[in-house]
Amino acid sequence: MSGKRVLITGGSGFFGINLARYLHGRGYEINVLDLVDFDYPDMNDKVKFFNGDIRNEDDVRKSMRGCDFVVHTAAALPLYKPEDIRSTDLGGTETILKTALDLKVKRMVHISSTAVYGIPDHHPLFEDDKLDGVGPYGESKVAAEALCAKYREKGLVVPILRPKSFIGPERLGVFAIYYDWIRRGKNIPIVGWGKNRYQLLDVEDLCEATRLCLEKPDDVVNDVFNIGAKEFTTMREDFGAVLDYAGYGKRIIGTPAKPLIWVLRILEALKLSPLYRWVYETAPEDSFVSVEKAEKKLGFTPKYSNKQALVRNYNWYLKHYDEFSGQSGVTHRVPWKQGILKVVSWFF
Repeated sequence: MSGKRVLITGGSGFFGINLARYLHGRGYEINVLDLVDFDYPDMNDKVKFFNGDIRNEDDVRKSMRGCDFVVHTAAALPLYKPEDIRSTDLGGTETILKTALDLKVKRMVHISSTAVYGIPDHHPLFEDDKLDGVGPYGESKVAAEALCAKYREKGLVVPILRPKSFIGPERLGVFAIYYDWIRRGKNIPIVGWGKNRYQLLDVEDLCEATRLCLEKPDDVVNDVFNIGAKEFTTMREDFGAVLDYAGYGKRIIGTPAKPLIWVLRILEALKLSPLYRWVYETAPEDSFVSVEKAEKKLGFTPKYSNKQALVRNYNWYLKHYDEFSGQSGVTHRVPWKQGILKVVSWFF
């Protein structure tokens, strides 16, 4: 695969850096397009970085020129302003697709999300289930997939991956709140009683699924694939595994879901909590997808279980804590501000 060049949009982010390392280690040359500087000492001299915006056609064209493939990971996350989410996740995706077609890129792998399924009424979820995005982020992800389908009709090969919430090295965001409480020896309250099954995904497994979409034949990959862990149990058991690993004798504490959801809605409306609707309303429910299609068509075999992925991410968090302590923001690369949740932690 030596000599094959891939553009990773959003390559300075959590998934982007993991993918850059993964593909570089397998013979790919890497371009990165991002608004945020690429500041990873181990990779700075191994990628060609372009500082730019996926909504700007000139920026996109400069970064994509000479590339064989594009992996489109750039997105405005749910804590961004609604107008920024729509212009980035929908408008930016169209700019990427249009430019990829113009420059005759071999294929553009689109990283979508299982958020496109909204709050479903059955599990597991399959790729042909109804799409019903919740809020600006979910709605934009659904609309972006529709754009991808249009560009397939124009001749562009566009594999779409719908990953579950993925974690691993460099992942902070909402998971930093969970790990912070564990690090400080707190019990962990959850929405509901924790008997539901909530599937996660290790970022290394997502990197492998992406690689398969770059290397398998066009007629195999020009499709939509759910990507998630194969082994997962209940929310209480999987998330409790990190508490057991930490060794403070703390536990998961279940709560009545409906009253807590109403409280979280109010806190979100008042901007006192970073938790948004899709997070807390799906937390007490089953949430898992079938990965059978990816297994059969792509040869995808997840390496990590939920428990292994969570503990691996926690170990990275502890090892690098001093590097991000005191930082906050709205991306996965920095901890989210806990707001009133920091006060709530005093009682656990």
